[in-house]
Amino acid sequence: MRKLILLTVSHTFFALAGFVLGVYTLPILTAPSAPSAEAMAVAVEKAEYKGQFRRDLKGSDFLHWGEGTISIGKEYISLKGEIAPGPDYKLYLSPEFVESEEDFNRLKSRMVQVGDVKTFENFIVSVPKSVDISAYNTVIVWCESFGEFITAANYRQ
Repeated sequence: MRKLILLTVSHTFFALAGFVLGVYTLPILTAPSAPSAEAMAVAVEKAEYKGQFRRDLKGSDFLHWGEGTISIGKEYISLKGEIAPGPDYKLYLSPEFVESEEDFNRLKSRMVQVGDVKTFENFIVSVPKSVDISAYNTVIVWCESFGEFITAANYRQ
């Protein structure tokens, strides 16, 4: 009986560990290539605003973070830097600075979702024509599947 319990516990532990590891590594393995240097240069050149993703935000931790320069323009939002790998990342614009899940959930109804973030080192997201970037002041990366704050940057006061 003891052996059966021990086997059940150990197999359950390793099955859960494998699942967690898979959730973390699958986005890395299936991520498309980072944008080319030329594409990044075009996106940065067309930017009207810039901001900084920093690791020291209240809602960031060792699994949920971003760092680098974010460039915001009418056509593209681009990051020259890195974000923690994860599934189902979305890029949002907010009218107020956000640095935690609580802030995000409180302000979500006033935000606009710009698009999907598919790469973790440098990215470019096209801005829909209906989005007025000057109506917002903060860009946010959010994990939709798990409701996790990843990072944010203020780009205008």
